Parts: sequence; structure tokens; C-alpha cells
Amino acid sequence: MALQRAFYGTFYRFGRPPWDTGVTPPELLEVVEGPSALAPGRALDLGCGTGTNAVYLARHGWTATGVDFVPSAIARARRRARAAGVEPRFIAGDVTRLGEIGVVGPFDLVLDIGCFHGIPDALRSAYGDQVARATAPGATLLMFAFAQPARRWPPIGFFGATEVDLVTHLGPAFEMVDVGHGEESSPGQVRLPAWYRMIRRSPAVQTGAGTN
Repeated sequence: MALQRAFYGTFYRFGRPPWDTGVTPPELLEVVEGPSALAPGRALDLGCGTGTNAVYLARHGWTATGVDFVPSAIARARRRARAAGVEPRFIAGDVTRLGEIGVVGPFDLVLDIGCFHGIPDALRSAYGDQVARATAPGATLLMFAFAQPARRWPPIGFFGATEVDLVTHLGPAFEMVDVGHGEESSPGQVRLPAWYRMIRRSPAVQTGAGTN
């Protein structure tokens, strides 16, 4: 994780990373402003980068918290929020240790754009446990990931999260309700972008053990 942090930190210090577009995706716009929009509540943006989406959520009435493990990204997120005149909370820390860094729910919406799919397999259940503990029954988890089996991409770590991965690590506490697939090609590889939408189960109907 330390090598990943250093790698991503270099991008944030010296420019705009290619994944940090500064544009809120239509999938989140639909959740916040669409015909079946969620009522504003508490939102958690995991892997928030420079805060584009946490700021967007705050501007639309949500009490937003953003977490990223790159301190320079968090510093830029705070500047973005000040410029926008909103006050989301930004925390530099590990998304697999939310409780230890002071992120306490319950949250009604969790956004993850490219965070889970970069977490090593050994830490993915910890992620699932922490997100489950931080969310209210009925909460929405909206996640973007490359829907391919996780593989190592030195020096940036892992990329990939299939539907099976999400069910394995989040399924005891969350029900998968929607999967939207696309296709994106880049030189020498094919990535399969996907948007996953999951709903936090009520503890009474939660399956398995280890998350509550």
C-alpha cells in the first residue's frame, strides 16, 4: 500500500491524474437528481481524489465525507470545497480502517469510483466489513470498477473487481440490485468498465457472518 500511495501521490503533486476528470459521472447524477433520486442524507465518497463528487453531493444538500489515502489529493479536495463554498469533510486515510480514522456512520449513500478494484484481495473483506458497519439499512452503494479478475499492475497494485468479487466480499451485508457494463479499449489491453449498485441489507435478513 505504501508503494501505491507514493505512486498516486506523484500524480496528484505534479498534475491532474487521468482518472481524476473533475466531472461528476451521469450514474451519480441519476442517483442524486434523477426521477427516482434519493433524498439527501449522509454520503461517503471512498477514494475521493480531489473531491469532485463530494463537493457535488454537498452542493445538492448531502452531508458528505470523502476519504483518500493520498494526503495531497485531500489537500486539493479541501481547496476545491472552499472555492465552491461548501463544507464536506475530507479525511486522509485507509478505507479498510474507517473506524480507526474517525469515519462513523450511518451513511445513506456510499460512492466508490475505482477504489475497491485497486485494493489487494487480502484487504477486500476488511473493506466490506468497514463499509457495512458505516451504512444504514437500505443505504445505496454505487461503485465503478473494471469488471475483470483482479491482477497486479506494477507499481500501482491491483485492478479489477467482478460481480463475484463484490458478492464474495460485500454480499453478506449488501444485495446486488443492478450491474451496468460497458467496454473500453486501450493500447495492449481491454478493460470492461462496470457500474454496480448494491443495497445494504437489514440485519434481520443479512446473510453470512462477520459484518453488521
